[in-house]
Amino acid sequence: NLQLKATMAASSLALKNAVRLPARRFASHFTYQPSVAPASLGAEKTKMNLCQAVNNAMDIAMGTDKSALVFGEDVAFGGVFRCTVGLQDKYGKDRVFNTPLCEQGIAGFAIGVATIGSTAIAEIQFGDYIFPAYDQIVNEAAKYRYRSGGLFSCGGLTIRATCGAVGHGALYHSQSPEANFTHTPGLKIVVPRGPIQAKGLLLSCIRDPDPCIFLEPKVLYRQAVEEVPSGDYSIPIGKAEVIKTGKDVTIVAWGTQVHVVSEAAKIAEEKLGVSVEVIDLQSIQPWDEDCVAESVTKTGRLIISHEAPLNSGFGAEIASTIQKRCFLSLESPIERVCGWDTPFPHVYEPFYLPTVWRVFDAIKKTVKY
Repeated sequence: NLQLKATMAASSLALKNAVRLPARRFASHFTYQPSVAPASLGAEKTKMNLCQAVNNAMDIAMGTDKSALVFGEDVAFGGVFRCTVGLQDKYGKDRVFNTPLCEQGIAGFAIGVATIGSTAIAEIQFGDYIFPAYDQIVNEAAKYRYRSGGLFSCGGLTIRATCGAVGHGALYHSQSPEANFTHTPGLKIVVPRGPIQAKGLLLSCIRDPDPCIFLEPKVLYRQAVEEVPSGDYSIPIGKAEVIKTGKDVTIVAWGTQVHVVSEAAKIAEEKLGVSVEVIDLQSIQPWDEDCVAESVTKTGRLIISHEAPLNSGFGAEIASTIQKRCFLSLESPIERVCGWDTPFPHVYEPFYLPTVWRVFDAIKKTVKY
């Protein structure tokens, strides 16, 4: 990709001249922006990171639904990321158990137990390895109710998988595969930005009548810490959240990227005097068209940012829909700030990611159009 090569060459040259340029300009880090739970979710709260919030959601689901099963590679001892710690001790080996290292088998088994009435919570250890299960998910799980004319269903199926960059994952442990599944009717795709959302959205997925894919940004497992409501609560699937209001530019993101664009929005307000509205989509299938359209009608400008590659990323669907719905309100072309159309690199990760500074540059470009 010539564009990526040019970007890396220019950035490398700039790094050599770091004495004259601020090193922060080339950082791929972001600052986590914690959320505050609304009072409606309960007064009692517990400090949790995202991993603990996921664990707490599964604990509640298994405690309230005796048919719920948790299974996947290594989940019996807590999993690679420790999201299932303690669940087997509490609920037994019949309800929390390891599977063979076979993603196609995990998905096939999950569909089978869901069709006979169990609630299946299946873990795919890394989102990058969900593709061996792709046929089972899109050709079986997504179509099961439709092909049987409503006689059968595997709606009690949730597939959890990690997603996104973690700083050292390289090409097989850093991908964001969400857009691959949004082309398939019958699936719901959810990506939380933090512990409060992770718990509420995961409980919604587990109890939803449709198969759900729940993607957990692995870099946030320990980094994201919030005061999470202790009780049983849910957050609606398909409803976006405006986490920062503004009047000049709308930015839409999900997962880790919400924190990246939020930081860029703060810098834009300080340096440029630009008022930025930030929307966390939360679920990308279904996605909240009305929320985004209402915001863009107000601001006249839209930036979409996600870690996944630009080409055929879900940002393209958002751009197409909003261009149609808000055409007469747009003051500039819709911008997308995404990963490059290359395999995810290792040493060049800082140049691949849609960083705070790439988003900041997009804000400058769209307001000056």
